[in-house]
Formats: sequence, C-alpha cells, structure tokens
Amino acid sequence: MNTPSSPLAERMRPHRLDEISGQEHLTGPDGILRRLLASGQLPSIIFWGPPGTGKTTLATILAKEVGLPMFTLSAISAGVKDVREVINQARELGKAVLFIDEIHRFSKSQQDSLLAAVEQGIILLIGATTENPSFEVIRPLLSRCQVYMLNSLDEQQLSSIIDKALSSDDALQQRHVLLKERGALIGLSGGDARKLLNLLDLVVHSGNDTGFEITDELVMRVAQQRIAAYDKGGEQHYDIISAFIKSIRGSDPNGALYWMARMIEGGEDPVFIARRLVILASEDIGNANPNALLLATATFSAVQMIGYPECSINLAQAVTYLASSPKSNASYMGLKQAQHVVRAQGGLPVPLHLRNAPTKLMKDLDYGKGYRYAHDYAEGFVEQEYLPEGLSGTCFYNPGDTARESELRAFLKKRWNEKYGY
Repeated sequence: MNTPSSPLAERMRPHRLDEISGQEHLTGPDGILRRLLASGQLPSIIFWGPPGTGKTTLATILAKEVGLPMFTLSAISAGVKDVREVINQARELGKAVLFIDEIHRFSKSQQDSLLAAVEQGIILLIGATTENPSFEVIRPLLSRCQVYMLNSLDEQQLSSIIDKALSSDDALQQRHVLLKERGALIGLSGGDARKLLNLLDLVVHSGNDTGFEITDELVMRVAQQRIAAYDKGGEQHYDIISAFIKSIRGSDPNGALYWMARMIEGGEDPVFIARRLVILASEDIGNANPNALLLATATFSAVQMIGYPECSINLAQAVTYLASSPKSNASYMGLKQAQHVVRAQGGLPVPLHLRNAPTKLMKDLDYGKGYRYAHDYAEGFVEQEYLPEGLSGTCFYNPGDTARESELRAFLKKRWNEKYGY
C-alpha cells in the first residue's frame, strides 16, 4: 500500500486502464487490451518498450481485471526454483498471473521452465522487457505470447503527468510550489514517466523551504547532484549507454572506453553492450566502413562464447575500431524516408514486370512480362523501373562523402544519374 513516504512514481501509479498515459493503441477505447478483456480471452503477453512507459502498471491492472492472483518475479534475481514454486502455487489456486520483469535476462533454461505451465494455462504470463524479445525470448515461449510495444511518452503526455501530480498528490501540495518552467523536467525524463516523477519529487523536496518556484535552472542543479550520487553505484543505466553510443558516434574512442568501463564496473550485461555495437555499426557507420558490421557481429559472438572478464577485451577492440571509423547514417536515413513514404501512401502495387509468375495464370496476366535479367547485359546492368508507379525517380539512398561512399556514389551515378540525380 502506498504511503506518503513511497516514491512519487509509486504514489501516482495508475490503477485503471483509463489512467494510463501514452499507450492509446493498447488502452484506448479501441485498444487491443480493452478488446481482449471484453472477449474474456486474455493471452500471455510480453510488453516491450522503454523504461517508465507503464509495463509493470499494465500487468498489475490486467491481473486485477481478470480477477486472478498475481505473482511477481524479477529476472535479475529469480531462478528456475523460484519459477517452479510460483507454478506450484498457481496450480493449487487453479490459475494465476505471473509477471516477470526484465524477462530478457532470463536464461534459456529459466524460460524453458515456463513453457509447460503457459501451455497448460496454469499461469498467465506477462513479461516486461526493454530489449527486442525476438532476440532475447526463446522461440517456443515467444510463440505462446502476444508481443505488444509501448511507446515513450511525448512532451504533452509528460506535461499532463506533472500537472496531475502537483494537483493531486498531498505531499507535493503541502510544499506549495509554483511550477514556473517545465522544460528541464521533461527533457531530462527521456520519455520515462517514472524518472520524471521521481525527479519532480526530488526537486520539490530539495530544500527546507515551501512556496518556492520550480525553474529549469533549479531542476538542472538538483539533477546534477543526484546523478553524481547515483553514478557511483552504476545505476544511471540508460544515461550511461546514451553517453557511450554518442561517444562512438562522435568518433571519440576515449570517451567510449570510459563509459564502457563504467558499465563493466557496474556489472552491465556484456551481451547488452555488444548488441548496441551491432546496431551502431549499421546506423552510424554503415557503408562508410562495411567492415564495422562484420567486426561488431564477430564481437557479439565472442562475447556470448567467452563472457566476463575476458570478453571485455573483445569489446574494447570493437569499441575503439567503431569510434575510429568514418561515419555515415545514409542507409539508416534512407530506410526512414522509405518507411515514411510507405506509411503515407500505403502498399502501392508491385509493377507487373517485377512480379513472380510461378503459375500459367499469372503468366497469362502478364506477371513478369518485360522483366530484363540484369546479368544478360554489359556490366550486369540494364536500366528499368524498380519502384511502384507514382514513385519513379524517388531517391531514398544518398551516399555520404566518405571515401567508401564516394565510390558507391560514382557507381550509382554511372548507372542512375539521370533517374535519381546522383
């Protein structure tokens, strides 16, 4: 039960779907969770999203809505024995909800121990993860669950949370503070409601005075003091990984090594670090140095095979190499632009000459007719249309000016300059 001494984020935790902020696709009038509850057929679920977006809260509300007892385990501290004990208790009760926080940290054997109980309906599993479950949850368990994504909260949603806390929380009202500026609170939260509320609480109780004004300057000063205290315990997980990635993106191997050392000393999962390097190799380096992805992928495998402490050497090699590589986000930005067009214009028809024609009927309908096989032409190239009607000439990929990408641009210009403007 919440008390005035509980953290503000806990005191403000929603108790109904109507109170959830920012997840209308799940909890709104036509949200999938509402429809599932109305049907009485709630499946096992994995909530995937950034911290502070309501994963734990949703699990608690759903357990209450279906009228089942709820057991909670943290994948950081629980083992197979703990899982089996919960399953035995659920069997005695008939059925129960099992909420597993940080489910991506469960080993394969721990996840295997859940399969039979989920399959038999003894437990309704609700997992929460900040990591892509496709990589972290074993396929048999993933196939028994529905995965729902949660979104970071936007500025308007975060602002509403601040207003609600200041107007409804007794402990905050007793301080009689005036919210003069909220930009720093929102900016430092990173879309995380829990972080926002706990920072607000910290600022409100940062001194002995009452009736003072909350300004951006005050928030930044209090936040910096708090960060210094927490960093010693390695608890600024998301801030540090952000600094780590930005150091590599900014081509500073020294900054990158420092932040990685902070993560290693804080006991961070090395696979988490390695996975971020694989993503960065394509997002921030891309075709400026294609070998970056090869090394990052090899490092990911090495980390899985070796583990701490030796795998930190592999990580150091990868980090310094990636930080020292030329940078380009051209392929990443090309994808984002293409996705924007797809979302705006929907699924445009595939041109007939590009369609597959495995049956006579399809051939009679001109599927594949007019397609020219590139290898039949000089230098393995022949100009033809590869985009849907209405998008002809749209350029998504624009190589950067690094040495390798200049070669790619010259290659594309020779073939497509008139069409795409290379």
